Amino acid sequence: MKTKSSKKRLIDYWQSSRIIKDKKVIEAFKAIPREKFIPQEQVKEAYGDYPLSIGKGQTSSQPTTVMLMTEALELKEGDKVLEIGAGSGYQAAIIAKIVGSKGKVITTEIIPELAEFAQKKIKKLKIKNVKIVNYDGSQGYKKQSPYDKIIVTAACPKVPPPLLEQLKGNGILVAPVGPVFLGQSMLRIRKIRNEFEEENLGSFAFVPLKGKYGYAP
Repeated sequence: MKTKSSKKRLIDYWQSSRIIKDKKVIEAFKAIPREKFIPQEQVKEAYGDYPLSIGKGQTSSQPTTVMLMTEALELKEGDKVLEIGAGSGYQAAIIAKIVGSKGKVITTEIIPELAEFAQKKIKKLKIKNVKIVNYDGSQGYKKQSPYDKIIVTAACPKVPPPLLEQLKGNGILVAPVGPVFLGQSMLRIRKIRNEFEEENLGSFAFVPLKGKYGYAP
């Protein structure tokens, strides 16, 4: 019961403050249970508006951040989306709900244990339009490219060039870019023909991106 009331409080806050305006995003948040994507011992904290540890030095981002990034993608039914950093699988599930059965989410996770964790959660909820790949997502995932939308859920030193290449014309990429310890700017990048329009959506703090185009260990 407490979980339900905490979830409702978050929704009321987003709507009253107009932080989240897209009704599709709110409906996806209502439909996908965050408590199913975090370790059992943290279930009571599922709708606290803060990051939660999911092991291996990684976190599930705070709900407001997840929803802001999802809304920034301007998702449409039928979109093919690439997510870099599956984590627990929660954001992929939110995106999958919005793009619908005609859409598809390919989400990469470089840490094998987390890829397996996310796969179990997605399978248990019978979400059919998410593919989880244990792979260095900083290089994108060329096999399934191009993508309508791309989202990066870890701090990037700069936007990885392969992601820009794998984005469709008129596509949108959302990623936190900047120094790990000083915070990052959330960038929304639109690909117009072969040029890129960049918009800063504000300051955030994420764990560092791993892999070829991530931060050095």
